[in-house]
Amino acid sequence: MLMMLLAVTTLNAQDPITGHYKKALVIGAHPDDPESMCAGTMLLLKQQGCEVVCVYFTSGEGGIPGKSAEETALIRRQEALNSCEVMGIRPVFMTQVDGNSEINKARYDEMKELIAAEKPDVVFTHWPIDAHRDHRVCSMLVYDAWRQLGHTFDLYYGEVMTGMQTQMFSPTIYVNIDSTVELKRKAYTCHVSQGTAGNVQKWHQVIDVMRGREFQCQHAEAFVKQRWNSSEILDR
Repeated sequence: MLMMLLAVTTLNAQDPITGHYKKALVIGAHPDDPESMCAGTMLLLKQQGCEVVCVYFTSGEGGIPGKSAEETALIRRQEALNSCEVMGIRPVFMTQVDGNSEINKARYDEMKELIAAEKPDVVFTHWPIDAHRDHRVCSMLVYDAWRQLGHTFDLYYGEVMTGMQTQMFSPTIYVNIDSTVELKRKAYTCHVSQGTAGNVQKWHQVIDVMRGREFQCQHAEAFVKQRWNSSEILDR
């Protein structure tokens, strides 16, 4: 039993992410998703000389009750720009629509072309089992691009509002974000329209602390790395 516990501790003590990459993309379905999923890790990567790009899959058009899609998109895009300014990270906006995201050939190509143009060596996106359709669509398009581009970048899945949205997430990789957690929260709370001040305490702080306890620190972000078989046949 002791040996088993030591083995788990050793696994959880690994951080193969920070200090290992030159360019990272974080692709979240809505403005605020990249920040809540892994802003602490983004900031650590940036501090270590990695170029980090924050990709917003939609402009969050459906995210403010009582406002039109156009009004909402303008507000939420500006909030995303404010958040990226806090982090010192470049934002990119894709063309999918909040609540109406699509999976089809054109959308597969769009995601592949964006990633190919940016040439990252690591990409972070949503865990594919999620209560939100946009999260699932985003994850699947990123996964397909990873395959079609010949696994030329490492792919990690993160969590967003676990329990309510992310489901059945059992992380195997942790990043200690004690040194960046305050700036993460500052960046996240730029998304004022989403009630983010309350969400920090209700959801994100809880998750950061829970993963920190698992990783034997105060705050952590957790991930699952996509594995691949070099002999698999790619769909064309």
